[in-house]
Amino acid sequence: MPAPAPLAPASALRPLYFRGWAFDTCIAPTLATMRAWRSSRYQAVGVYYAGRGRACRKQPNLSKRWVAAVDEMGWRVLPIFVGSQSPCVLARNKKAVRMGRAPWRQGKREGAHAVRRAKAHGMDRGSALYLDMEAYDLRNSRCARTTLDFVRGWNRTVRHYGYVPGFYSSADSGVRHVERARRAGAKDLPTVMWFARWHTKPSLYGERALSPRAWHPHRRIHQYAGNVTEKHGGRRFSIDRNKVDAPVARIRR
Repeated sequence: MPAPAPLAPASALRPLYFRGWAFDTCIAPTLATMRAWRSSRYQAVGVYYAGRGRACRKQPNLSKRWVAAVDEMGWRVLPIFVGSQSPCVLARNKKAVRMGRAPWRQGKREGAHAVRRAKAHGMDRGSALYLDMEAYDLRNSRCARTTLDFVRGWNRTVRHYGYVPGFYSSADSGVRHVERARRAGAKDLPTVMWFARWHTKPSLYGERALSPRAWHPHRRIHQYAGNVTEKHGGRRFSIDRNKVDAPVARIRR
């Protein structure tokens, strides 16, 4: 497929920021469930909208209409792209989607795909798009370099097309790795950091893997609990919990 046409400079597009509580879940809920969950404290939802590495490739509810409808209800949307994974990814179910031998080019190619799919779902320029890189073996230096090349290529492409590149990963692998790269002066790093550290209190700016001066302000999300079941408005399902101070999607109506 052709690459999306270059868009207006990102500097001309103000991100839409959200501060509060969000949940994410593997399959986008029905609109009826999203309406029922307006009774909860959550005001934002993480949506696995694209990428070959998604655990839930089939998304029967997710569409441009769904995105517009939840936006109309008052929800903020956090778009999550699960593309190719690190060569030394730890999760067995992600080993089939490991990146290849040209990680920079592959990252750029998947970044363009992330933008195309975001546009198809009605997510406009200035939207944050979050690359999901599951935990990997940071001690493997060759693998770590390959992974960072992919991430940097993805970021550069997403940013080029006027979107805001975010990064989701384990605090002790991908997030720690990107922080080291920042300290070393690497370019093309994420604008927003979404770190997973479970079994702890939500803390946006107390994460030990990140410098308190980095990705601050309005550029962090803490996923502090996972695979928990909640019920709101008579609807029950399993979610991950997040505290947010970060940009979200800009929805075109």
